[in-house]
Amino acid sequence: MVKLTMIARVTDGLPLAEGLDDGRDQKDADFYKQQAKLLFKNLSKGQHEASRMSIETGSYFFHYIIEGRVCYLTMCDRSYPKKLAFQYLEDLKNEFERVNGSQIETAARPYAFIKFDTFIQKTKKLYLDTRTQRNLAKLNDELYEVHQIMTRNVQEVLGVGEKLDQVSEMSIRLTSDTRIYADKAKDLNRQALIRKYAPVAIVVGIVLMLFWVKNKIW
Repeated sequence: MVKLTMIARVTDGLPLAEGLDDGRDQKDADFYKQQAKLLFKNLSKGQHEASRMSIETGSYFFHYIIEGRVCYLTMCDRSYPKKLAFQYLEDLKNEFERVNGSQIETAARPYAFIKFDTFIQKTKKLYLDTRTQRNLAKLNDELYEVHQIMTRNVQEVLGVGEKLDQVSEMSIRLTSDTRIYADKAKDLNRQALIRKYAPVAIVVGIVLMLFWVKNKIW
C-alpha cells in the first residue's frame, strides 16, 4: 500500500508537491517525511545519482525516480509490489510534467504545486488493491521490468554524517511546515466546494424568494 508521496526539485531539494495522508499515525508519518527530505537534500548535493532506486527504511521501502531535475518519491509497505510502485511514480511524473513542466525551474516557495495533491490522491486509489485486473495486468507487463533497480538501506544512503538522529532534530520545524501545507489544502478544497455549489444555492434562493413574493401578493 502507498503510504506517502512527495515530489521535489533535485537541484536544491525544494519540495514541490505532496500527497496528504489521512492523519493517522501522524508521528510516524512526520518521521518518514523528514527522512524523505534528507534524501532530497542528499540528491541536491549530487549524491546517489541513480535515476531509479529503492531504499529500505524500517517496515517500508522508499521508491524514487528522477527525471527532468525532479524527484518523484513514494513510500510503500514492504509487501507492496515494486513494479506497481514504480508504475505509480511514472503516472505521477507524466502528469506533473504535462501540467507543471514549464514552471518547475521558477518555483520559489515550498509546495508551489499544492493543487497536484488532487491527482496524487486519485492515482493512489487506482493502485491500492494489487489484485484488480488493471494492476495484475501491470504486474504481468514484461516490457516494464524493475529487477535492475538498485535496493539500498536508508542509513547507507544518508551516510555516516546524516544519521537518523538528525531526523528527530528536524521534526519540530518540519512538522510545522506539514501543518501549514495541510491547512492550505483544506482551504483549497473548501473554495472548490463553494465554487461548485454556490450557483445552485443562488438559484434555489431566487426560486424560494419568488415563491414567497407570489404568496404575499395573492
